Amino acid sequence: MPLVTSKEMFAKAYNGGYAIGAFNVNNMEIVQGITEACKEEHAPVILQVSKGARAYANHTYLVKLVEAAVIECPDIPIVLHLDHGPDFETCKSCIDGGFTSVMIDASSKPFDENIEITRRVVEYAHEHGVVVEAELGTLSGIEDEVKVAEGCASYTRPEEVEEFVTRTGCDSLAIAIGTSHGAYKFKPGTKPQLRFDVLHECEKRLPGFPIVLHGSSSVPQEYVTMINENGGAMPGAIGVPEDQLREAARSAVCKINIDSDLRLAMTGTIRKFFNEHPDKFDPREYLKPARANIKELVRHKLRDVLGCSGKA
Repeated sequence: MPLVTSKEMFAKAYNGGYAIGAFNVNNMEIVQGITEACKEEHAPVILQVSKGARAYANHTYLVKLVEAAVIECPDIPIVLHLDHGPDFETCKSCIDGGFTSVMIDASSKPFDENIEITRRVVEYAHEHGVVVEAELGTLSGIEDEVKVAEGCASYTRPEEVEEFVTRTGCDSLAIAIGTSHGAYKFKPGTKPQLRFDVLHECEKRLPGFPIVLHGSSSVPQEYVTMINENGGAMPGAIGVPEDQLREAARSAVCKINIDSDLRLAMTGTIRKFFNEHPDKFDPREYLKPARANIKELVRHKLRDVLGCSGKA
């Protein structure tokens, strides 16, 4: 099965009451851990690459890694997606370079400018058989080059979504309902709560249309503890409760983005390995258990959070 777009998988997810996992990839071990889990769970998957990942690992290397995963996992649909494309040129480069889906993030721009930029990307992408995700509203937090202060975040305004989707022609829409990028999503001592009223109003105004949630890592406390017990310093790292993500997946949310959880699993495992084996220096020895923990984390997300296990 070649790389696919997200169109068919989103339609199935919307009607089936589950969401597709969109996992960020940066290197071979992360790609392997994610896709091995999806292969075993027979789950569709979106492998997404940020501008920062392209700068770190090189566009060609990342595309070839994903193409290798397609060969190794021929029975599951895989999308190669650009996460947070900052401009038309980056989106065009990814469309021309083999991606099957791109996100144009002009959410920091005024409404009409966001529409203008998004529409230009949509026109080029659709000419080349590629689908487009856009964004309304802004999430706080830090992810690669996306940096938004807490006071500058804004919830999506449901009264704008119909006009935005109609005028841009985008294929899916990322909305802001209280998720946040990074591992420090909420203040310690507060009870995290997503704005389901905003989600359901958007759903009502866009019947049958796929919604996307960014910044949806749950920040597993076992990995935060593992990091802190092995030389790290991550006090107050808190994520989105998984039961709220599962509730969102039962609605119009068809794509849920997860990045920080993978980083925590990898970093925690490597820190623990180095602490327990100070004499070791072979990267294969510490990357192997890190890959295994990424795989188990993704299997848990597929089964218990996204509900997409067995849906390939």
